[in-house]
Amino acid sequence: MKGLELSERFYEEYGRDMIAAQFPEYEDMIAVGVAGEGSDCFGYDDEISRDHDFEAGFCLWIPDRLEHELEFKLSRAYNRLPEEFLGVKRAEASFLGGNRRGVQLIGNFYSRFTGRNGVPESLTEWLYTPEYSLACAVNGKVFRDGLGEFSAVRNELAAGYPEDVRKKKIAARAALIAQSGQYNYGRCLGHGEYGAAALALHEFVQNSLSMVFLLNNRYMPYYKWAFRAAKELPKLSDTAAELEKLLTAGDRPEDASRNGEPGVQERIELICARIVDELRAQDLTDGSWDYLEPHAFEVMERIRDGELRNLHVMEG
Repeated sequence: MKGLELSERFYEEYGRDMIAAQFPEYEDMIAVGVAGEGSDCFGYDDEISRDHDFEAGFCLWIPDRLEHELEFKLSRAYNRLPEEFLGVKRAEASFLGGNRRGVQLIGNFYSRFTGRNGVPESLTEWLYTPEYSLACAVNGKVFRDGLGEFSAVRNELAAGYPEDVRKKKIAARAALIAQSGQYNYGRCLGHGEYGAAALALHEFVQNSLSMVFLLNNRYMPYYKWAFRAAKELPKLSDTAAELEKLLTAGDRPEDASRNGEPGVQERIELICARIVDELRAQDLTDGSWDYLEPHAFEVMERIRDGELRNLHVMEG
């Protein structure tokens, strides 16, 4: 059983009645679900990942204004729920917070991921908030939210980046993809710098993965889940497998060409061509260049906000 299902069943069996019986006047003000850090929040947990931070528990998010009125009492009631459910134990809870489950103020939950009690307040804040943090803020599942305060922030974040921010990040990824994969990778090989070539290839893959998420207007999660999440996207999902092959084909970058498979440089160019096609499909560029760098500047020209448009092309 996946962690999300386990947590929801635990809530339905014990949590719902606890809230209704002990906190009827606050019932609509308490949002319940699971979200945040951890593979179970993304639905990627398995037997291997259950060696840490896996428990039968759920989150209870309450408005910040109810901190003194409700937080301690609700935490005490939550901590009295069964310590084990369907053979899975709950983590030891703290009345002072700091756990991934249990009672949390809505503002505290979102500030862990956005630096604010809710949505970033400016385009610059959006630009510099890590993608993996935003992915954590909107993953998982909300079981109930009568007041809607928690979900209002969640839904706004889940809608994706403001368009100018998305364009700025796309421009930065395009420039970095060109620099690392289309330019520096081959030059490093030519110099016999195989370690540097491997680093260039890593930069190419990481920035290309991020580009795939941005072209889907989704947030790329923490690196260990990035490939799996990319394969579930509606656009360019097949590119994730091609990028994965670049990292796993051999001990040295030039060893990737085998069994009739494209060589590393050829695969890089194929991936870049797919990205260019999608940039054109989204009207982010009119250019027909194979090299991605001029496309980066084309995207920059489409940014309406002057402050973002005037940043260095690789910024963001």
